[in-house]
Amino acid sequence: MLTVVWCILERDLKLALRRRTDVLTTLFFFIIVVSLFPLGVGSEQALLRQLGPGVVWVAALLASMLALERLFAADHEDGTLEQMLLTREPLPLLVIAKVLAHWLLTGLPLVLIAPLVALQYHLPAIAALAMMVALLLGTPILSLIGAIGAALTLGLRGGGILLSLLILPLYIPVLIYGAGAVTVSMIAWADTQPYFLLLGAFLLLALIFAPLAAAAALRIALE
Repeated sequence: MLTVVWCILERDLKLALRRRTDVLTTLFFFIIVVSLFPLGVGSEQALLRQLGPGVVWVAALLASMLALERLFAADHEDGTLEQMLLTREPLPLLVIAKVLAHWLLTGLPLVLIAPLVALQYHLPAIAALAMMVALLLGTPILSLIGAIGAALTLGLRGGGILLSLLILPLYIPVLIYGAGAVTVSMIAWADTQPYFLLLGAFLLLALIFAPLAAAAALRIALE
């Protein structure tokens, strides 16, 4: 099973590197959003520190959605997805491999660039660390939940709009606790533990149920 997961992961990463513009679009969108916002609200440090965590998480949420529509679409168009359903390997396991590839391309770069964003919003070092930890826990949840929406809207005309309507409400708890962890870290690091525990619990639940739901939706879409 691990060999199959590695093969799918390696394949998706190679295909993504051939289309570097798709990979860089997510990162550039995130950078542009978080960079333009201070120009609109001013350069007051206290205001930027207060608004920074929420802005960063909203930008990360929207950036992760850019590539969701194509998560299964390319494989559906060339018939690869149908071949995956015919294999003996569990379909949820294959979904996890594709979601992992999506996170490595869209979520991990946001985690790595978080310290630079924190400097732009005059956040202290402890808040930058909290932002990295929160994004590390939260962005995989965004990819897992997004996989369900991508599977449900597979092959539908205007699926991008419907995808947004389906998954945005499910992103709200991650947005609240992710931004809250960064805000609370500037007061006391010990107070961030409940936020991180909740994000970890959400991640565990998403790892268990999201691949099963996405696999069921894929089977329905291909029938």
